Amino acid sequence: MLISTKGRYALRVMIDLAEHQTDEFISLKGIAQRQEISEKYLESIIRMLVKARVLESLRGKGGGYKLKKTPEQYTVWSILRLTEESLAPVSCLEEGADACSKQAKCRTLSLWKGLDQVIRQYLESVTIADLMEHDSVGDDYVI
Repeated sequence: MLISTKGRYALRVMIDLAEHQTDEFISLKGIAQRQEISEKYLESIIRMLVKARVLESLRGKGGGYKLKKTPEQYTVWSILRLTEESLAPVSCLEEGADACSKQAKCRTLSLWKGLDQVIRQYLESVTIADLMEHDSVGDDYVI
């Protein structure tokens, strides 16, 4: 599993919006400048987040973007599921994958299923609010 730039930037956008949230909408230009991401690339990421109803958008003067929910209500898993084709550690566990002909005799399948479960549980346990407190994330997770 390799998290793409799109996934990493989507998390940065969500954190930026959470840190700068007010009743006002936040401009794409402001996010792009603070995060040092090209506006053009950022547009495609934000479009995806708006389409998934994660962000609210407003066009025109005073327009921009804001979170639809509180930062505590967004998990890292929920954001990465929007941006990544798969978060599975091996192809046979990808959503919609054909059943492997060797599945019945596979000695490593339980290993990959366990890893997949640990990854998912961890990413579901971390919220955007947690990422705003950058020093504490990941310090309390034991495998």
